[in-house]
Amino acid sequence: MCFVCPECCDPLSCIHLHQNMRIFPYSRCNLTPSFHKFFQPTRTQWRAQELFSSTTDNSRSKPKLLVILGATGAGKSRLSIDLSTRVFGNSEIINSDKMQLYNGLDITTNKMTMQERVGVPHHLLGVLDPTKPACTPSVYRKLGSDIISDVKTRGGLPIVVGGSNSLIYSLVTKRFHPGTDVFNGSDPDPVSLELRYDCCFIWVDVCLPVLNRYLANRVDEMLDSGMFEELVEFFRSGEDKRVNQAGLGQAIGIPEFEGYFRDFNSVRRPGGGDPETEVEVYNEAVKRIKDNTCHLAKKQVGKILRLRDAGWELKRIDATEAFRAVMAADSGGGRVAEVWEKGVLEPSVKIVKRFLDE
Repeated sequence: MCFVCPECCDPLSCIHLHQNMRIFPYSRCNLTPSFHKFFQPTRTQWRAQELFSSTTDNSRSKPKLLVILGATGAGKSRLSIDLSTRVFGNSEIINSDKMQLYNGLDITTNKMTMQERVGVPHHLLGVLDPTKPACTPSVYRKLGSDIISDVKTRGGLPIVVGGSNSLIYSLVTKRFHPGTDVFNGSDPDPVSLELRYDCCFIWVDVCLPVLNRYLANRVDEMLDSGMFEELVEFFRSGEDKRVNQAGLGQAIGIPEFEGYFRDFNSVRRPGGGDPETEVEVYNEAVKRIKDNTCHLAKKQVGKILRLRDAGWELKRIDATEAFRAVMAADSGGGRVAEVWEKGVLEPSVKIVKRFLDE
């Protein structure tokens, strides 16, 4: 069997759910490094160890953690705010979008504004210095676990929200080694099934053709909201040379506009009165931003399915109809809110309440 989007015939976005994928976890034993070369357990041994550990760990109480996954633009942040403000008032949100970890370029990286956060505490959102070494999954694991402990001490519900699945994986797995890569390459490392938290995973999913149309519109809205002017200042100030290229320097929008700002000294978006060449270069940069954003979304969905195939229990919430309502020319705000409530928020609330009552 395989998962096939009913609207999508593109084989790259129709990802098989029941492939013969490895599910043996990679982990390190407690021996010192000098002993590792003498201790190389087989995958079967690791699998047996994990199944035993999972059984025994279930008898202990692990901290509860809500994790909201999904592709870029799929509505993860909105759902986290709705859950926090309308149902679970003791929630605190922990960002797991790797570009949003860094300070700066708030529009380009699509960070939530203070107004959009409506008073809900947010952590790891725009707090890291982009000129310092990039935040690795191991560093994020330490930062995130410390925050989760603090939130639990206050009696709160930590909600991890973001599209960087490698960060989420590093945070919640019981054993994590920096050398592992469970997502990339033709022969990725096995996905671990041992988690150090009692996790409830909500996957906000949108059919890719619908999401792609929404993402293209969102890029236009970001440009209308000041993204271009933000990038003008970024390049003119020389900040593009100072930021770590392995961190914020990878944010979509920077490499796509680099050539434009190298060749043209514009402080405003080009229009009909500007040279044709400048307009063409600008339009090409915008097109690349849209294409790369859609490619990112497809890649993120693939990683989520990789986790689900391996045995992670993900609760899928289909938000496609809500996004269709957003883009429908004749839909008012009331219609969008109604579809979101019934199709996304209400089933999510039921899932989380059941999880917290267990």
